[in-house]
Amino acid sequence: MSNGQIDAFVRTFSKEVEEGNAAVFVGAGLSRPAGFVDWRMLLKSMAEELGLDVEKETNLVALAQYYCNERFGNRADINRVMLEEFTKDADITTNHRILARLPIFTYWTTNYDQLIERGLEEAGKKPDVKYTMAHLALSLPRRDAVVYKMHGDISDPGKTVLIKDDYERYHLSGQAFITALTGDLISKTFLFLGFSFSDPNIDYILSRIRSSYAENMRTHYCFIKRLDEKDFPDPEMLAYKSRQQALFIHDLKRFNIQTLLLADYGQITEVLGRIERAYKSKSVLISGAAHEWGGDWQGGRAPALVRGLSKTLVDKGYRIVSGFGFGVGSAVITGALERIYSTKRSRVDDQLVLRPFPQEAAADTSWPELLKRYRNDLADYAGAAIFLFGNKLRDGQVVLSDGVAQEFEIAREKGLALIPIGATGWMAKELWDKVMADPAAYYPRDTGTYKQLLQILGDPKAEPQALIDAVLAMLALWGKG
Repeated sequence: MSNGQIDAFVRTFSKEVEEGNAAVFVGAGLSRPAGFVDWRMLLKSMAEELGLDVEKETNLVALAQYYCNERFGNRADINRVMLEEFTKDADITTNHRILARLPIFTYWTTNYDQLIERGLEEAGKKPDVKYTMAHLALSLPRRDAVVYKMHGDISDPGKTVLIKDDYERYHLSGQAFITALTGDLISKTFLFLGFSFSDPNIDYILSRIRSSYAENMRTHYCFIKRLDEKDFPDPEMLAYKSRQQALFIHDLKRFNIQTLLLADYGQITEVLGRIERAYKSKSVLISGAAHEWGGDWQGGRAPALVRGLSKTLVDKGYRIVSGFGFGVGSAVITGALERIYSTKRSRVDDQLVLRPFPQEAAADTSWPELLKRYRNDLADYAGAAIFLFGNKLRDGQVVLSDGVAQEFEIAREKGLALIPIGATGWMAKELWDKVMADPAAYYPRDTGTYKQLLQILGDPKAEPQALIDAVLAMLALWGKG
């Protein structure tokens, strides 16, 4: 898959994420890096007991059925193996964490493990997990995401979908899941991750959708690793398997599923990271405080810069995150609201996230710790941070703002784009000096372009509009990944 195709996918799917139209379908392949087994590994010991080689079997559903048949329909041994494999201590993978941080509301999986919901909980979200018909009839209050586990959950292994009998009955026992997934596949853009498309239930659902919406199907996406000599050292076998893979990919197009071929599955993390970065880059933290403007910024020039910056950001579709810093915060809000109300095209909550600073310490938290936790929370909303002015009054003297400096370090730790407008002086100038001392450390790609834009941001004689234009150019460049 060319870089251009990956770039196009990142742009398209990021937009779907931003607009709330994205969904994810997770298969066993995404859980393997956490230490869990896929279907083939799960059934390996069962195949050996039957005198079979799991690597030679192509119908794993039938294999599971054979094992159950030999025990006169008793699933106790299968349940035991499942509990042994899927109740191990396992770390949430980076991929699960990225997916959980994205504003995706709908997750589907055929997995029995609980990595998706654990990832969501770690991200501070409340998942509504559904793995029985009864769950579908209820909605968890104040839920942040819905996780549909259409083949069951390891907490109830006896009711998981695994053997041939389960699949044959699924059109009755799982009809509500079939209906729900069909609706989501029609109305949302799916990304299939770690999924082989060998599941009979998914094939049945996709076929139904194709027969009804042949000319109006949504485009979905999946990742598949391109086969190479590491997979099949024998050249003839590699050529044969590659031909199989090409035909399979072409067949997926019948269901309007576009395949993104990767050199290795480690690229999934990179691509998901780009999607998160593209989404978060549309949210900008404006950090700054000003007991006084100082220098050439006296009068109306400073408020004009801050208001113009926030107004332009809103106009360009960015969401502004503000802690209502002294002096700067009010100008940020004024400019943003002026633009939001004048266009009447969006709600305030969609483009302005306000988190006013606490005014006193909590009973069980020290004041410095509370402020640091607050600033960490503020930075979590953004993908870029702009730093303006940065001074405060202490003991009757105007001094540099250590809070703005702390927000800079927190933003750096979280991987945000750091945009200090050094022309405004004070702490912003100190931070600008730090970035300019080693721009490649902050912007390893396109360093020269970023450096040129930063030079504009450090010019105290630059007009406010020139500074705003430079900020927008840096944000646009950062958003491209």
